[in-house]
Amino acid sequence: MLTVLIPWRPQPSRLAALSAVVDWYGQNLGNVDIRTIDSNDEIFNLARCRNLGIDSIDDSDEVVVINDADTIPQLEPLLEAIAAAAASGLVHLPYTRYHWLGTPGTAQFTVGTPLDQCDFELVHGACSGVYVTTPRSWWSHGGQDERFRGWGFEDAAWYVAHETLLDEVPRRHEGVVYALNHTAQAREGDQYDANAALMEQYREARSSRDAMRQLVGTDATAEKARRLPAS
Repeated sequence: MLTVLIPWRPQPSRLAALSAVVDWYGQNLGNVDIRTIDSNDEIFNLARCRNLGIDSIDDSDEVVVINDADTIPQLEPLLEAIAAAAASGLVHLPYTRYHWLGTPGTAQFTVGTPLDQCDFELVHGACSGVYVTTPRSWWSHGGQDERFRGWGFEDAAWYVAHETLLDEVPRRHEGVVYALNHTAQAREGDQYDANAALMEQYREARSSRDAMRQLVGTDATAEKARRLPAS
């Protein structure tokens, strides 16, 4: 059975999107173990939720999907990523194009328009939404940095760490993911500025494995990965 981990803290504007994601998995993959994950942080912490979700998996070599609560993948690239992630040692992204449907496209989808026919904005450089990985691969480069809180940058920082420490960017599969509209978090303020400053440290460390290991704290996570039992 496939396990799908969904970082989730209930908000009225996000309920419809979560329901659509859950329905998609039920319709396309049938018997799926869907787990919503939250932390005890006052400010919602996506990175920590993803890490906690991976921590909940007993088998270090089980392939799991980490799926944002507003994002729907296409079936074929998702299946390709699941098959490939088992032995690659990398995290996989089952898309090459990220369609943000916004208000118009989400309204079209709600009344029955197929996702691939809905209006959208193409988000260049997207590296979040849906991840396919094993716990061993996730921890091999530190997981995601839980110092990122609220909105922003945890996915971009993770992408840079993956490339620097594993000598390859996360592996993509040709396809599309569709992000549904909801009320956005604030992209300003002290926490946003702190996230941006931490992201700058990742950019500065990207050319040095030692610097990236120190920034990410991979000594602890690498030891954790080594202690994971084999499947």
